[in-house]
Amino acid sequence: MTTSVSAAAGPAVRPWQNTALTAGERVELLLAAMTPAEKLGQLGSRWAGNDMGVPEPPDPDAPNVAPMQEVFAASGTVSLEEAARDGLGHLTRVWGSVPLTADEGVAELVRQHRVVLAGSRLGIPALVHEECLTGFTTFGATVYPAAIAWGATFDPALIERMAAAIGRDMAAAGVHQGLSPVLDVVRDYRWGRVEESIGEDPHLVATLGSAYVRGLQSADVIATLKHFAGYSASRTGRNHGPVSMGRRELLDVILPTFETAIATAAAGSVMNSYSDVDGVPAGADPWLLTTVLRDDWGFAGTVVSDYWAVPFLAWMHRVATDQDAAGALALAAGIDVELPDTFGFGAGLLERVRSGQVAEELLDRAARRLLLQKVQLGLLDADWTPEGSVDRAALDLDSAANRALAGELAERSVILLDAGSALPLRGAGRPALQRVAVVGPCAADPRTFMGCYAFPNHVLPRHPGHGLGVTVPTAVEALERELAGPEPGGTDVAYEPGCAVLGDDRSGIAAAVAAASAAELCVAFVGDLSGLFGHGSSGEGCDAEDLRLPGVQAELLEALLATGTPTVVVVVSGRPYALGSVADRAAGLVQAFLPGQEGGAAIAGVLSGRIVPGGKLPVQIPRHPGGQPGTYLQPALGGVESAGISSLDPAPLFPFGFGGSYTTFTVDDLRISAAEIPTDGEFTATVRVRNTGSRTGDEVVQLYLHDVLAQVARPLKLLTGFARVTLEPGAGADVAFRVHADRTAYTGPDLRRIVEPGELEVLVGTSSTDLPCRATVQVTGEVRAVGHDRELVTPVAVTPVAGGAEPKDG
Repeated sequence: MTTSVSAAAGPAVRPWQNTALTAGERVELLLAAMTPAEKLGQLGSRWAGNDMGVPEPPDPDAPNVAPMQEVFAASGTVSLEEAARDGLGHLTRVWGSVPLTADEGVAELVRQHRVVLAGSRLGIPALVHEECLTGFTTFGATVYPAAIAWGATFDPALIERMAAAIGRDMAAAGVHQGLSPVLDVVRDYRWGRVEESIGEDPHLVATLGSAYVRGLQSADVIATLKHFAGYSASRTGRNHGPVSMGRRELLDVILPTFETAIATAAAGSVMNSYSDVDGVPAGADPWLLTTVLRDDWGFAGTVVSDYWAVPFLAWMHRVATDQDAAGALALAAGIDVELPDTFGFGAGLLERVRSGQVAEELLDRAARRLLLQKVQLGLLDADWTPEGSVDRAALDLDSAANRALAGELAERSVILLDAGSALPLRGAGRPALQRVAVVGPCAADPRTFMGCYAFPNHVLPRHPGHGLGVTVPTAVEALERELAGPEPGGTDVAYEPGCAVLGDDRSGIAAAVAAASAAELCVAFVGDLSGLFGHGSSGEGCDAEDLRLPGVQAELLEALLATGTPTVVVVVSGRPYALGSVADRAAGLVQAFLPGQEGGAAIAGVLSGRIVPGGKLPVQIPRHPGGQPGTYLQPALGGVESAGISSLDPAPLFPFGFGGSYTTFTVDDLRISAAEIPTDGEFTATVRVRNTGSRTGDEVVQLYLHDVLAQVARPLKLLTGFARVTLEPGAGADVAFRVHADRTAYTGPDLRRIVEPGELEVLVGTSSTDLPCRATVQVTGEVRAVGHDRELVTPVAVTPVAGGAEPKDG
């Protein structure tokens, strides 16, 4: 987006369409010409697609795509013509509500734009928004891996490339804003939306989330940071649940991801969280939406409500008497645009403005922010037309380039937890397999590769008969091709589902056991089927009681392991599941976090050995199904150092940052540029990573900091920098992290963010527990208060020292 100007417009151009003026000048001219009703119209939206989205045929059990969708669809929404009679801010999900061909999507987009323009005295177009977490959420668009799989790549450059491709597709379809990325930091693995999150570490989430923002916005599509803030820390991991969190944890763990994406990637929009934090709903919190976001961070974009979050203030949180009062609360707190339909920002709020109960300056404040974005996007230029907003020639939503990029991301996200005795299936010294049994509910259902915001899982359950819209090879199909080999015949692959992802039907287990017993090797694909609001094992509104595998899948694994046939377990899931009962008995263990439409080939390639795995865990794998939550960000009394104090063992089965490979690496030779720095200084920590194995592969070098003594109890280690490095056999690279003292800042007892003197441990290695390189740096001087202008990132430089190294810095 740009605010640059061009030559003066002709005489017939309205004053605010004059591109010789600055964007700010144009907005002020337009505001001066608008009535209060027209200003308020810009703060509203209309989801016409919700009216079109009745299941085919009508099915009372069809899943919603947004919370309480059917209630709001029947609760006073009006026609698009009526909604746009004074203008309209947003058009909601024109492409993403029902299955439409490209031609149908273009026609519907143009139709809705024409309705809005006809109802706007001033001819102000609406901004179009869509979902885009796993790709453009529309029929026939590429389905990329879920956000939790992005985290597993530890590869911000790749995430930026993916987001840029998504943005180009959306821009070609006439979309202006994407409702991604999710920057919630995972706090409880039982939460259904773990799959939509990038991981459990703020630095990882901030780095990859910012990369996504840069990519999407490179195509002039506004990125939306969500859910601001605290949503992921709801009690018991329950969707929309209250958040019992002190302000210090909010400031140190939850907010930095959003702050970084605003400061380093200029994110254009923020969406509020549904939840309350310590009793205060985010959508009615002026401290969060104005003091922190605007005053402290200088955010100049728009705040959009999560769907129906404004009336929820009255209906669910009960902090307002009705939806009109809720609208007044939300507007005063700092919400600029109500999505997906206008309820609280409607006629009742206008009456409050006219009566003086709500200051018109609040309307101006919100309208100014949205109109500025419309100017920047070119919507207020004299030559803008609905037809011209679409690039039909570029509208190839599942291109070969997209699929190749989806495949690359899937390959780099697969995590080898344990090669065991069987992996890789092919390689030197391994005899060819004659018969393999492929078992499990995730082996032949392509939907199990996709997140809940992928169109096939998000919308198509309401529209049976449309297929998936994209070609998605299943795991069993991909493995059959992978094992066919150059010789005639290849490996005989027998498939049995064994059971479904959910439910208690055990009738298929016997056949699965028979197939495994007759095979030389069994590969079991277990995990999740994402859905919405109870219609899946993972996804929005699909929270878990504990971390056992869903349904009877644990029983299926027990039966397979009891056959004596070596069994490789592949978990395809949106959250981590407890694997302590199978890890020591499996012949191999692989984790694939919802790897998208190209996930089958990626998993099969890792199993065969064609692909050397390099993914790392963005969340820990627990040993036991209970005793949660348990992320690695723990002070001494929350982690393994508390052993003997409680009967619960908090140690994970596999720690944050862990991931195996088919080659080997060493990380050593830690060099610190300065043993002592002032509280406003910096040092460089350099290590050497070397591929000591026989195959080209990737290692993620990770730097953690430990504040030895602080004024409050702090995590024993915090990821502060990382670099994914590709090395050929025998090659090495120096990885240098430039660490500013600001990276040690935390919120003190008086809620000021400070850098203080003291001893700082520097830990470098390949996971949060494998940290062979250790040194100490003394931070000296006075306690220093820091704000939004502090250093938020850790620059990393990778220098090859032998052979070739291809860095992916973070």
